[in-house]
Amino acid sequence: MRLVADANVLLSAVIGGRAKEVLQHTSITQVFVAEATLVEVQEYAAQLAGKKGLPHDVVLLAVASLPVIVVESATYEKSVPEAKRRIGRRDPDDIDVLALALHVDAPVWSNDNDFEDAGVQWFTTAELLAKLI
Repeated sequence: MRLVADANVLLSAVIGGRAKEVLQHTSITQVFVAEATLVEVQEYAAQLAGKKGLPHDVVLLAVASLPVIVVESATYEKSVPEAKRRIGRRDPDDIDVLALALHVDAPVWSNDNDFEDAGVQWFTTAELLAKLI
């Protein structure tokens, strides 16, 4: 199964949450991440490190070691207008995730319900784990 990951699931995986199980599951063949999403994850890494009492550099190393395929925005730019139409009013921060999902024709993996009415298949971590196990 191929997926497009949102920032919240990647941050969960970084701190050892259940999202890590999804990333490590043998049925997950590719996890795509928009470049903008990875930047968001890196920005939140400092806050996450502080909240969890972890060294910032350790959290950044965990982010860098995520088994994901980072995709530059130029690759999926033709899908951005459609993504804006579908989700832009609800959450503009999710436009890149949705545009990438449209481009690679893969479900979105996010614990954010903004994708509920976006017209793509969408899974939460709990739903993926129930499906995979």
